[in-house]
Amino acid sequence: MNIEGYEFPEGLYYDKNHFWARVEGDLVVMGMNDYAQKMAGSIVYVGLPPEGKKLVQGKNFTKIESGKWLGKVFSVVSGELVAVNEELERRAKLINEDCYGKGWMFKIKPDNLDELKNLMTDPAVIQEWLKTEIAEHGKK
Repeated sequence: MNIEGYEFPEGLYYDKNHFWARVEGDLVVMGMNDYAQKMAGSIVYVGLPPEGKKLVQGKNFTKIESGKWLGKVFSVVSGELVAVNEELERRAKLINEDCYGKGWMFKIKPDNLDELKNLMTDPAVIQEWLKTEIAEHGKK
């Protein structure tokens, strides 16, 4: 769905920290949403923690940088980090080019998929939340 010029594909889970989650088999893939990557500008760096790191839903576990912004990355679910998108080491800008595809960031083996219920999936809820974010932080 398109909300005020930002793409939020249906079928994904969204958190209030501007990350998305998608279930692929027994893993959860996560990345940055379209609004966040546009607001950040050109992404120049993504911290790629070691695989095996234990993550906690909603807790910061690495950082991301653009030319004008330094941000924290919060886990969308609790579990074990099992894969990082190593392509981001060479081309962090993939997040800007294809945030829901080639610009994915991490794959997590979740402790409990029920945690996904804490994320947003309802288009009306996502739209209302994004409008609040735009009012607070502006539009790019």
